[in-house]
Amino acid sequence: MLSRRSLGLALLGTALVAGCSTTRVVDSHVQSWSTLTTPPAPPTYRLDKLPSQQAAAQAFAPIEALAHAALQRAGLQRDDAQPRLIAEVGVRSGQALPDWPHYPPAWWGWGPGRGWRPGMRAGAMLREMPPTLHRREVSVELRDARTQQVVYETSALFEDVWTDDPAVFGVLFDAALSGFPQPPQGPRQVRLPLAPTSAPR
Repeated sequence: MLSRRSLGLALLGTALVAGCSTTRVVDSHVQSWSTLTTPPAPPTYRLDKLPSQQAAAQAFAPIEALAHAALQRAGLQRDDAQPRLIAEVGVRSGQALPDWPHYPPAWWGWGPGRGWRPGMRAGAMLREMPPTLHRREVSVELRDARTQQVVYETSALFEDVWTDDPAVFGVLFDAALSGFPQPPQGPRQVRLPLAPTSAPR
């Protein structure tokens, strides 16, 4: 078993290698379930925002734009007046030290049962602190606009030591919707490139 120091150095080394490459890869854990056999005709949708997302409209706007872009890349067309599908999305972001659960995570998010919920992280008095892991997760739910039945449910999760949250959320929406409308059922890994940024933050 790796010590906390060894694990921290290994994670830092991985991050440095990734940071030096021209294109980073987001290796996300995706879980999808679908009852669709083909896209609806026409393949239109409306994105419904949850009360917490409406209350934080300005902060949620960049996430909403990323979700719209991913839904359209998946082959859907936005039509707020006459949608065939109703989309709901959620996002979640957290931080933890690598040997969590000894260090409780701090996280925030928008989605079912989440809202804004700051947490606490312990271990600040340790002499040797491993790099902080940043956990990002997105979820997408599609309902039939006529019957209100859920026809597509998917999520994507990614952890690393970088903090490019807006860019990573966009890639995670793409990963969550990969294979639409008939993705592999259940868990799988999806690797997608992340456009390089000017400098890691």
